[in-house]
Amino acid sequence: MERTLILLKPDAVQRRLIGSITSRFERKGLKVLAMKMMQISPELAAQHYDAHHGKPFYDGLVQFMTSGPVVALALEGNKAISVCRKLMGATFGCDAEAGTIRGDFGISDGFNLVHGSDSAETASRELELFFSPEEMIDYSLIDDSFNAAE
Repeated sequence: MERTLILLKPDAVQRRLIGSITSRFERKGLKVLAMKMMQISPELAAQHYDAHHGKPFYDGLVQFMTSGPVVALALEGNKAISVCRKLMGATFGCDAEAGTIRGDFGISDGFNLVHGSDSAETASRELELFFSPEEMIDYSLIDDSFNAAE
């Protein structure tokens, strides 16, 4: 089982899409281990987007991510990282396929509603930035025995 970080960005929160987006991940079969609404500090945004530091879009990205509340999710499931990235769709809403989160809810080139970890290493680092070990709640789901047999 993989774990991944998903962030519902300020535009998703402002557009009242928290439930609609979160339900996509749950309906796919991913388990929510932690979830919280928070205001990202400039320091946390800088740590989270450190790989983009110095790129032309970096300052605007940090400003956007600190402009309003976000919802952070820690999700777990079989191939969770690639599954979440498929559910999210292409980076820009205008390029994303219908049926994906960005394809159904977004059209902007600048505001893309969600962030998802892109690798296991990134997921581990990002989850530690947004959740303490005490905030991650591991529990069994009734369908775990069905998923284990697959």
